[in-house]
Amino acid sequence: MLIRRPSDYRPSEITPRNSYERRRELIKLAAAGAALGAAGLFARNGAAQDKTLGLEKLADVGKSAFSTGERLTAYRHVTNYNNYYEFGTDKDDPARFAMRLRVRPWTVAVDGEVAKPRTFGIEELLKFPLEERIYRLRCVEAWSMVIPWIGFELSRIAKLVEPTSKAKFVEFSSAYQPGNMPGVRLPVLDWPYVEGLRIDEAMHPLTILAVGLYGEVLPNQNGAPIRLVVPWKYGFKSGKSIVRIRFVEKQPKTAWEKAAPHEYGFYSNVNPDVDHPRWSQKRERRIPDFFARRETVVFNGYGEQVARLYAGMDLKKFF
Repeated sequence: MLIRRPSDYRPSEITPRNSYERRRELIKLAAAGAALGAAGLFARNGAAQDKTLGLEKLADVGKSAFSTGERLTAYRHVTNYNNYYEFGTDKDDPARFAMRLRVRPWTVAVDGEVAKPRTFGIEELLKFPLEERIYRLRCVEAWSMVIPWIGFELSRIAKLVEPTSKAKFVEFSSAYQPGNMPGVRLPVLDWPYVEGLRIDEAMHPLTILAVGLYGEVLPNQNGAPIRLVVPWKYGFKSGKSIVRIRFVEKQPKTAWEKAAPHEYGFYSNVNPDVDHPRWSQKRERRIPDFFARRETVVFNGYGEQVARLYAGMDLKKFF
């Protein structure tokens, strides 16, 4: 019998190509979708979908004009169908294991090419003016959700640290807690998780740092206590559990680029015309309507706001 060790696997092999095709998940999601439909639990524009986890409520949250009016994804799906590889590669692994994540004390260091580097405690960040922003989330595995994030524009932090003229990109580093994160024992990625944006992308008003969803602080499996949300890019660009934000001159090498550069580019804008090497991106499934496909919209439907950022660029080359 051939026994393979973790080191025998390439990152692209560990990436769950058929994560949305597994029979167990199909059955689970189909049953959940039927139950929700029968119970009439779907609502619109911030109304309760089902019970939350009873986490700390966030007060004085404003509404944002950037929100979509689409039907929200039920809380149970938002918090039980996740990509957070530090806790495992199955979609239900984060909900099972992320309670181990240590979220207090928590600080976010902001440094690099800035005039005033500083470190923010999470308590300070929770005092920033918060808004609820209902954004679409489109993942590279061709599934999507609509989530009522609560957060603030990343540009607010930039104004406090004053990036210099050398700052062309922004690098985001996620927490690395080997004793609490069973997924980092596998060589899926080069840990800790690192993501990056061009500075004009990072400073765009759609780019936020989220500290909550559905009126409460973020559950651990969704990237507590603070995560990036960039709604026109595939979900893996929105790094979770951020501990460092670094303004840099050169384009950072991101985690998935290092693992499989032919599959995951730096920009990773939602684009139906650029397929993943192992599956099409032309259509998607909106959770929990698992068997109904819809057409993928370029920039995840945010083209009116962000297309100008890429004027003149070949988006098949800069994928």
